[in-house]
Amino acid sequence: MRLLLLMLGVCVGILCIENPAEAQNYPWCARINFGDEAVNCGFESFEQCMASLSGGGASGYCIKNNTYQPPPPESPQSESITAADTTPAQAVPLPRQRPR
Repeated sequence: MRLLLLMLGVCVGILCIENPAEAQNYPWCARINFGDEAVNCGFESFEQCMASLSGGGASGYCIKNNTYQPPPPESPQSESITAADTTPAQAVPLPRQRPR
């Protein structure tokens, strides 16, 4: 019986150790009122957000996501490197000098 309780405790502990949910990183949020307000911050444009609110029978509006963090810009150098740029240079032999 004790072993069964121990195993049950271990299983519950494993299930409770999950990664926390991460917030959606998009610039626009829809606030939808179905009697209680729900927020969906999964829209890349104001137009996309407004389109999601149309025809659902609920009232709502779109606002900018104040927690949105745009992705870092890609460096132009990383795009210009090709396989030809990464090949090692070959050694060039020096001319022989005549003994004096």
